[in-house]
Amino acid sequence: QVPLVESGGGLVQAGGSLRLSCAASGFTFSSYAMNWYRQAPGKERELVAAIAAAGGNTNYADSVKGRFTISRDNAENTVFLQMNRLKPEDTAVYYCNARLIEWGGSQEYWGQGTQVTVSS
Repeated sequence: QVPLVESGGGLVQAGGSLRLSCAASGFTFSSYAMNWYRQAPGKERELVAAIAAAGGNTNYADSVKGRFTISRDNAENTVFLQMNRLKPEDTAVYYCNARLIEWGGSQEYWGQGTQVTVSS
């Protein structure tokens, strides 16, 4: 069973919108902080957005602030990334990540990634 499955990627023109979803299974979703990362060709993976386990606190990379919104539905074990006013530089594979920090260590899961391509 794959713990995280992303969906919603695709090809969109600059200025358009996409909504990514990440469905979780096999672990206590509501206990994990959830993150969206992205990796463009030839670049390192970077953190795009993060949301706390309870959903109250969110953080964003400067490059996406005001354009992207992360949210979660703990009843449905799903995290979302609403991406508006997309730019060609947003083109990347987007990965969902679940992370639980515990005393003495951490647990985390990764999705397989979904491709987002923004044409100019």
